[in-house]
Amino acid sequence: MRTIAVFLALPALFSMTSQADALAQHTVEIREWAVPWADSRPRDPYVDAQGRVWFVGQTADYVAMLDPQTGQFSKYDLEKGAGPHNLIVDKSGIVWYAGNRAAHIGRLDPATKAIRKIDMPDAGARDPHTLVFDPKGDIWFTVQGGGYVGKLTVADGSVKLVKIPGSGTRPYGIIVDPQGRPWFNEFGTNKIGTIDPATMTLREYDLPEAGARGRRIGRTSDGALWYVDYARGFLGRLDPASGKVEEWVAPSGARSRPYAMVVDERDRIWYVETGVAPNQLVGFDTKTKKVVSTTPIPSNGATRNTVRHMIYHAPTKSIWFGTDAGTIGRAQLGS
Repeated sequence: MRTIAVFLALPALFSMTSQADALAQHTVEIREWAVPWADSRPRDPYVDAQGRVWFVGQTADYVAMLDPQTGQFSKYDLEKGAGPHNLIVDKSGIVWYAGNRAAHIGRLDPATKAIRKIDMPDAGARDPHTLVFDPKGDIWFTVQGGGYVGKLTVADGSVKLVKIPGSGTRPYGIIVDPQGRPWFNEFGTNKIGTIDPATMTLREYDLPEAGARGRRIGRTSDGALWYVDYARGFLGRLDPASGKVEEWVAPSGARSRPYAMVVDERDRIWYVETGVAPNQLVGFDTKTKKVVSTTPIPSNGATRNTVRHMIYHAPTKSIWFGTDAGTIGRAQLGS
């Protein structure tokens, strides 16, 4: 039997002194760069080995790079209708992107601007969504609308797909653990899934609340899986060994719509409440089980301009994100 415990972690529930002390210890400084291509939905940044920040323009069919040292942008046009949703960069500097509207994963060599498209082997896998590397450098990915999770072997370009059973399961956020196992949210239902990379066998974990809708996922050093429940406004923890689930309500409660999330090297969870204006970056200490930081995203202003995906860059202790307001942002974490 799976169990659930709900903890109220609203900053308003702290004493004024304890809240101020906690937040002071986890300061965050946010800087944003305005992307020069208007109305292109810049999103899903990734930091390469040289510290350059790559991202996609989802509604304008491009891959781009920001040099944070100079503030200069470079742009690589993709075919019209590619609809890039996400990218990652390998150790050699090759950019891999999800051709979300054109049923392929793309390989871009920035040095030559050459693009190779790897088509999905099943027409049903129409919308590759989020990509992530495994420890060997191969790529696992979700296919939201099609309802698949797949693996791309980089060496030969082969793709294996696992169909997630049920209608409207919507595989969404994805990570890979140190053993090479992918873990992913099924955003259309109350499940978290994983796949055995040796057998390609699916295992699913039910979240106790039928209305739960996990959107992004992370993992702490103890092996626990953490997720944001976009529908209900919670941060959750799944122990895959026991199936036990614990949850903490987000600071803005049911209206919070938590979306992008990452885990830092101290096992703190950082997620963005996108149901409020401006969006708010929330820090949660998994050891004390308390919210320790809340920071508004400056570009959002009085408008809900969603932060959809983030990455944590350990060498600089910073979080990178894109916004629907047309910016690429960096949250520099304090102590």
